[in-house]
Amino acid sequence: MERQILHVDVNNAFLSWTAVEMLKEGSKIDIRQIPAIIGGDESKRSGIVLAKSPKAKEFGIKTAETIYQAKMKCPNIQIYPSNFTIYKKYSNQLYNLLLEYTDKIERFSIDECFLDMTHYLMNDTLLNKGKEINKRVKEELGFTVNVGVAHNKLLAKMASDFTKPDRVHTLFEDEIPTKMWTLPISELFMIGKKTVPKLYNMQIKTIGDLAKTPQNLLIKKFGKHGLMMWEYANGIDKSEVEYKPQKPKGIGNSITLSQNISNIEKLEEILLALTEQVTYRLRKEKMLANVVNVQLRTHDFKDTSHQKKLASSTSSTKEIYAKAKELLNQMYIRGSQIRLIGLRVDNLVDEEQMQISLFTDNKNEKQEKLDKTIDKLKEKYGYNLITRAGKMELDDKIKFKK
Repeated sequence: MERQILHVDVNNAFLSWTAVEMLKEGSKIDIRQIPAIIGGDESKRSGIVLAKSPKAKEFGIKTAETIYQAKMKCPNIQIYPSNFTIYKKYSNQLYNLLLEYTDKIERFSIDECFLDMTHYLMNDTLLNKGKEINKRVKEELGFTVNVGVAHNKLLAKMASDFTKPDRVHTLFEDEIPTKMWTLPISELFMIGKKTVPKLYNMQIKTIGDLAKTPQNLLIKKFGKHGLMMWEYANGIDKSEVEYKPQKPKGIGNSITLSQNISNIEKLEEILLALTEQVTYRLRKEKMLANVVNVQLRTHDFKDTSHQKKLASSTSSTKEIYAKAKELLNQMYIRGSQIRLIGLRVDNLVDEEQMQISLFTDNKNEKQEKLDKTIDKLKEKYGYNLITRAGKMELDDKIKFKK
């Protein structure tokens, strides 16, 4: 199966996170809109610029130069101290939002993550998920990210480095010649400053030049690093997203529809598919949900969402779908053209922490066995090949009555 990888990179992280924190504390100035930098102790001539605003960039100020040099270029530059407590706070907020999409997340640095979305798209596209994440981070967390969309980590990271800020870029295999090979060799990931002049001496000036250079020539000159450079130049990267499993605070999924839908019964069927995906993840995480949230987006991009508390903590597809369907019917305005529908469960608790009743509900036990049976079938035959039919009137069979 072709891998589905996203790379999420915070734009100008330290300065952006400082700006968001200051605005929350009542500041009337958004330091992203003025000449400003994040730096060390400005009383020391050796203090370094850690981050700069777009306005500061216009004065020629560069990251890693001294604050003294920055002040020479812009005497009125506003200087703010670094604060890793704030950075960690917003980095964790981003990570928790991304956990709603997949539990396979590699925190590559404090401000960037790789996401393996291979088994979490639920018939949606990787590009749509990238766009959704980009939008949600901006609206819910207050800062912007670039998202790279590709089939491996290397290409996803390269894509996220294209035009900034606040962009979503793809870099699929058929796009390598036009989007990547034209770039200077210094833009290729893992090419160090000391290597660039050596490549220039070999008349290798672009990534495309490197891609077309014989492997044996590069191996002879650079050893194993030469083979890696050649593979990267050709978009080859088999490395896995290295993640440490962590329990999500919420699990959700949404789908942008290929065409607007105004039929409530069709929306209910799509909501069922979303519920299956979300509850499958719940059970895999061995967690139970207490709150269900349904989101709708109309053709003119108006978003509405409603949520309700469940009667008890559960991972049951039947119970969560019943509540989600109830919310959908409350929210939906007849005749509305819907372009996106989403489902999210919140207030999650560990299965093990919940006290099991002495009086087991046979129906619930039967439903739980059914859910687990379907989960096993999905794992064996593929997620999209096994699904419940119809609108789920829930008669305790794998395929339900319409």
